[in-house]
Amino acid sequence: MGTNIFWKEVDVVKKILAIHTGGTISMSQNAQGDVVPNAKNPIAQEATILAGRVHLVTDEMFNLPSPHVTPVEMLKIQQRILRAEADGIDGVVITHGTDTLEETAYFLDLTLPNTIPVVVTGAMRSSNEIGSDGMYNFQSAIEVAADDASQGNGVMVVMNDEIHSARYVTKTHTTNVATFRTPTFGPIGIVAKDHAVYFQKLIRQATCQIDHVIDHVYLIKAYAGMDGSLFEFLDNDATAGVVIEGLGAGNLPPRTLPAIQQLLDRQIPLVLVSRCYNGVAEDIYDYDGGGIQLRKMGLMLCQGLNGQKARIKLLVGLSAGLTGDELKDFLRTAVS
Repeated sequence: MGTNIFWKEVDVVKKILAIHTGGTISMSQNAQGDVVPNAKNPIAQEATILAGRVHLVTDEMFNLPSPHVTPVEMLKIQQRILRAEADGIDGVVITHGTDTLEETAYFLDLTLPNTIPVVVTGAMRSSNEIGSDGMYNFQSAIEVAADDASQGNGVMVVMNDEIHSARYVTKTHTTNVATFRTPTFGPIGIVAKDHAVYFQKLIRQATCQIDHVIDHVYLIKAYAGMDGSLFEFLDNDATAGVVIEGLGAGNLPPRTLPAIQQLLDRQIPLVLVSRCYNGVAEDIYDYDGGGIQLRKMGLMLCQGLNGQKARIKLLVGLSAGLTGDELKDFLRTAVS
C-alpha cells in the first residue's frame, strides 16, 4: 500500500496592525456585576494570537467607551491606518465598543483607499464574563484581515463568525452576541476554521479624502404628529447639515414643512432617509409632506443607509468640501 501524505502549505506571515480603542471588549465585570473600563486592556496583551502566521503590531490608541467616540477620534484612526499602510502593513484590525462601532466602520469605509483589509470588531460580553466573546471575535477579525480573499472588500465588521460590510451592518440587539446584522442583504461572508469564506461581492463606492471633520451635523427622527419645533432649534448659522429619518418610504408630517423650508432657505443641506428597518427612501407619494414634495423642496434622498450612517456620509461629504450637485450625487445612494 502507498503512503498518503497530508500537508498544508504554510501561509506567508502577514503583518497585521491591531488598533485598540476601548469598549466592552476591553472592559471587565467588577464584584458588583457592573462592567467597567480597565486600566490596561486585556485584549491588547494578547500578542501571540496566530503566532507563526501573523505578526501582530499593537497600538493602544484609545481606551474609550464607544459613546465617547466622536468623528475626531474616527479621523485619528483613519490617519493611523494610512501611516501603517505607507509603512507596509498587510491588514488592520480595530477593536471598538459596539454602540457606535457601525459609525466608525462606515466613516473609515468612506475615507480609506480600498487597498488593504480593514476589519472592525468588538464584544458584547466583557473579558471576564462567562461566555466572553471578545478574544474569539478578535482572533476571527485577525484571520479575516490576514486572508488574501479579503482584499477589495472595503471596511468589514467581523462578529460572531460573520463578515459584514461596514456600509450596511447595524447593531440590532442591546445585549445579544449576535447583535450585528445586515438587513435585506445579509453578511458578505463567514469565518471558517482558519480563513474567510465570501459569498457576496460588495459594489465599491467612491471615497473622500479629508484632513478634518466639521461639527454641527444633526440627525432627527420623524414621528406621528411631529411639528417644526426641532427644526426651528436648528435654524441658525452654526448648523452645517441635517439628516432626517422620515416615515415609511420617506415622508414627513405636514406641520414640519414651514420650519424645513426655513432651513433650506439658509442653504443648509437636508438629507432624507427612512426610519424603517429595511428598504430605501423613495419619492413615491404626492401629498403634503410626501416624498415627491420633499424632493421638489430640495431635500436629498439617500437610499440604502440608516440615519446614523447617512449622517456620517453627510459629515464626510461636507468635510471634503462637497456642495451642490457634487454633494447630492455623493449622498444619493449607498453605492455612489
